[in-house]
Amino acid sequence: MVGVCDRVRAMRRRLRQIAELVDARLLGDGDVWIAGVASIASAAEGDLVFVEDEKYLVRALQSGAGAVIAGEFAAGAPGKPLLICRHPKLTFARASRMLRFDRSSRTDEGVHATAVVHASARLAEFVIVEEYAVVGADAEIAEGTRIGAGCVIGRGVKIGRECLIYPQVTIYAGTTLGEWVTVHAGAVLGSDGFGYVRDPESGRYEKFPQVGRLVIEDDVEIGANTTIDRGALDETRIGRGTKIDNLVHIGHNCRLGENVVIAAQTGLSGSIVIENDVVLGGQVGIGEHARIEEGVMLGGQGGVLPNKVLRGKGVAFWGTPAQPVRQYLKQLAALARLSGRGKK
Repeated sequence: MVGVCDRVRAMRRRLRQIAELVDARLLGDGDVWIAGVASIASAAEGDLVFVEDEKYLVRALQSGAGAVIAGEFAAGAPGKPLLICRHPKLTFARASRMLRFDRSSRTDEGVHATAVVHASARLAEFVIVEEYAVVGADAEIAEGTRIGAGCVIGRGVKIGRECLIYPQVTIYAGTTLGEWVTVHAGAVLGSDGFGYVRDPESGRYEKFPQVGRLVIEDDVEIGANTTIDRGALDETRIGRGTKIDNLVHIGHNCRLGENVVIAAQTGLSGSIVIENDVVLGGQVGIGEHARIEEGVMLGGQGGVLPNKVLRGKGVAFWGTPAQPVRQYLKQLAALARLSGRGKK
């Protein structure tokens, strides 16, 4: 299919340099300057586009783009320089990411005059702190990270190199972020979990201590207005490479593995374990102490009851309570027959 993305303007690089960085085979003029990425329809001179299906190759070659990323089917095609690779869309994404980071092209480095940075906070080189952001005592921000306007970075927060924290993000005290982490606007990281103990005599609820921490590993992306609670006594941890959509809630003591994908409006109760490579669709709900084992896929609006385990690498589940899709569909068909809706 044709690659579709908003045009991103970035630094300029020679095409041969991009080819080396993304491990693609260069065909044609490697001295072409590339300054950004675009869709085939909107591409202009200096843009890079990609094609995964041969039927769109002619359109790409006739576009205004400076070069095309494509599969082996494009080898030898005339008209534009080519980057040949096995996975064009993946290579395109990597090229885009590489083009967007360039310290030498920044003109807004440093701390804005309206930002408040505590004297004990430690900011490395090339850190940007935008308007009205607050960086608390003993916070550590590594090289190349950008803190957006109006963010609040709490006491003792550690943020790794080349992170992008969009405006109005709040990161509570003691939270740790790895490298290459992206946090979109309005997210709240490290807030107290929803934990209370009921007094059986008075009926009142007393707050259980929420004194743990939150750890976000490398290359995680967190969507807008998502909330992730810190651990109650220990920690909440989000594994490397995990991608979390907008409006997701992750409760205290949850442990997410690597390369987990969670779609919008999903809610995780406390103390849930999500193993590596799990995919959760939109509006999924999971009860406390449940476990989703490696490679499971749970469809939209699926529900998992507390303390339950879903297992089966590559198995798709659906419904509430969640069941393998085939089993769930058979049950729906049986119910339809019983109710008469299945009759002709």
